[in-house]
Amino acid sequence: MPIRHAIVHHIDKKPDGNPAVLRISDKELAETEVMSNLMADLNDSYNARQGKGWGFFHGESGAYPLSGWLKKYLDGEVEFMAFTHTSVEHLTKLMEESNLSIGGHVLFTHYVQGMTDYLTIALLQHSEGVSVGEGLDISATRHLDLSKIHLAARINLSEWRNNDKSKQYISYTKTKNGKKVSDYFRDFIGCQEGVDGPGETRTLLKAFTDFVEQEDLPEESARVKTSTLVNYASAQSKLGEPISLEQLSELIDEDRPRAFYDHIRNKDYGLSPEIPADKKTINQFRRFTGRAEGLSISFEAHLLGSKVEFDAENGTLVIKDLPSQLKDQLKRQDV
Repeated sequence: MPIRHAIVHHIDKKPDGNPAVLRISDKELAETEVMSNLMADLNDSYNARQGKGWGFFHGESGAYPLSGWLKKYLDGEVEFMAFTHTSVEHLTKLMEESNLSIGGHVLFTHYVQGMTDYLTIALLQHSEGVSVGEGLDISATRHLDLSKIHLAARINLSEWRNNDKSKQYISYTKTKNGKKVSDYFRDFIGCQEGVDGPGETRTLLKAFTDFVEQEDLPEESARVKTSTLVNYASAQSKLGEPISLEQLSELIDEDRPRAFYDHIRNKDYGLSPEIPADKKTINQFRRFTGRAEGLSISFEAHLLGSKVEFDAENGTLVIKDLPSQLKDQLKRQDV
């Protein structure tokens, strides 16, 4: 993961109403092993974090100036350091106005992963710990807590510059501490929501369920294809990369690599060729299936306990909210 540029500034702001104090660094961070390890850990933590939004830049304006400053940096009109100075001053101003967030170390990193350029902006906090020295003495220590990234955004610079129709080249954290906290940081980035990650993932899973039922696949085949989908989507989520519908279709059926992709297009589910993988939604998608003596049962694991109830002692299932088509068939049978 080559790092083109990296720098860290500090905003000292307490939740006591006092003005924020900004400390601006006048030198970039060297690309050392420590820095490389920091970025690897930061990316792992960011990718694993649930509750992210996906979007694209607002048009450049006084309210959303970051995209203009970023463009000038990428075009070579200003240096990386100057870009971050202007940006962190703007962040400090918004932090003051919102009076919702505490300060921290603001890390700006422009790095390359594969063939893609990214910019990550993260507000990092410290945690207190204990270390043992060479003399076996114990002392207090402070370290950056990468396990709790509350405010961060990652911009796919390559996609932003090369695909003017994309609406998902920015990802950002959504904090559990309140929508207003997330909103002020999203306003700093100048990002508007473009893709509903959980919603898109649920639509993809619905399309897959329809595909399995339409193909009337044997139980084992359906189980293998479900496992393929879950494993691929989970791997993409871990990498912080979107799900490619064409690539997924090829993995699901090597003999008919476009079968699932064509099913999605022909049924018009409204999915983009690439969608962000929502980890929480994917983890809920496990199927229970079984066939015996003319009976076939298949349902998603997340329905267990809500629409499907299992009585282990008596070995029975209670299914609620039957599909309309099935209910109509059963009613006609009673006539």
